[in-house]
Order: sequence, then structure tokens, then C-alpha cells
Amino acid sequence: MAQVLRGTVTDFPGFDERADAETLRKAMKGLEYGSSLEDDVVGDTSGYYQRMLVVLLQANRDPDAGIDEAQVEQDAQALFQAGELKWGTDEEKFITIFGTRSVSHLRKVFDKYMTISGFQIEETIDRETSGNLEQLLLAVVKSIRSIPAYLAETLYYAMKGAGTDDHTLIRVMVSRSEIDLLNIRKEFRKNFATSLYSMIKGDTSGDYKKALLLLCGGED
Repeated sequence: MAQVLRGTVTDFPGFDERADAETLRKAMKGLEYGSSLEDDVVGDTSGYYQRMLVVLLQANRDPDAGIDEAQVEQDAQALFQAGELKWGTDEEKFITIFGTRSVSHLRKVFDKYMTISGFQIEETIDRETSGNLEQLLLAVVKSIRSIPAYLAETLYYAMKGAGTDDHTLIRVMVSRSEIDLLNIRKEFRKNFATSLYSMIKGDTSGDYKKALLLLCGGED
């Protein structure tokens, strides 16, 4: 899995979601799993959670281009109407906007949403959704806002408390080591009052610790 991630994740400034998703789909076929990634997702999930995963996997996000302020306003209003102003929640509206709009557009939408609603979009997601769908939508928002900050948080909670989520720790450290790990380290220090290096050092041991510290690259 680490090899797949290393081959398919690209740097955020030049991120090509369509190309990466297609590479991942081809990689899974090449590994002879006997089914496509989308088939596996559909087989193992359900409901709006499944729908959001499939939309993300299809990678039909609009390309980053000039910002259409009218469309920003329209999407922010649509999200407000679909959540806070609606009895129940129009999950499909959240899925469509979060899964197809460009990164730069969504950042503007989140700012506009705060202006018109008085809430951060994360607050609305927390109130209007639950379970796996809530966690997935929050992950999308966090990664849209800042991939390094999101991955710093992911690493922090992989090591915080009793035990270590070794799968997550290895996956992020290996897949981002040659991409944006320095930025992740900076966000880690800024947001958690300790360094990634120090937390790895205190939470792991032996050759495993040595390897992770080499990947980390140094103290901040």
C-alpha cells in the first residue's frame, strides 16, 4: 500500500486529482485484486457515505481556474439551505459541491458560508451529519483548507494516547516523505506545541523508531 501511495500521491500545488485517481485504479488492477477499487468501495460501504467515496474516486472535480464569485455565493447559499435552514439534511447537495468543485473555489465557498451563516462549515457538518459520512466530509474540508495541516493532525492522533496507529503513521510518513513532510512538520509544531520528531521519538522504539526519525528528517 505504501508503494501505491508513493506512486500516486502528488504535491499539492500541482495536484492532478483525475490523473492520481486513474493511476490508483490502474494500480489496483495491476495488483490482481480481481475487482476495481470502485467495485470494492461499493461492496463494502453504503448510503451517502458510499456515494461520497465514489464521487471522490471518480475525480470529476472542476479544474482550478478563475474564481466565479456568483457561483461561490450560490454554492454557499445552497449549503446553508441544505443544512442549517432545512428540516433534515440534503446530503446530496453537500456531496455534489464537496466532490466536484475546485479546491480554490471551495476555499472561497467556506469563507462565504461563514459570512452568510455565522457558522464554520465544520460546525454545520457536525450538527447535520453523523458517523462515517460526517468524518469523511470533515476530512474533505480539512484537506481542502490545508493538506499539510490535515496530515499533521492525522499523525498527531495516530500517536496520541495509549497505543499507536502504526498503519496510519507508516502510511503518512512514507507517502509524504518526498513531497511535503517539511510543511507537515511545520504545521505539527504550530498546532500541537511539540515537534513531530519528538512525538515519534517518544512513541516508538527500536529500528522502527530509527527509520521513522530518518524519514522525519530532524527536530523543529
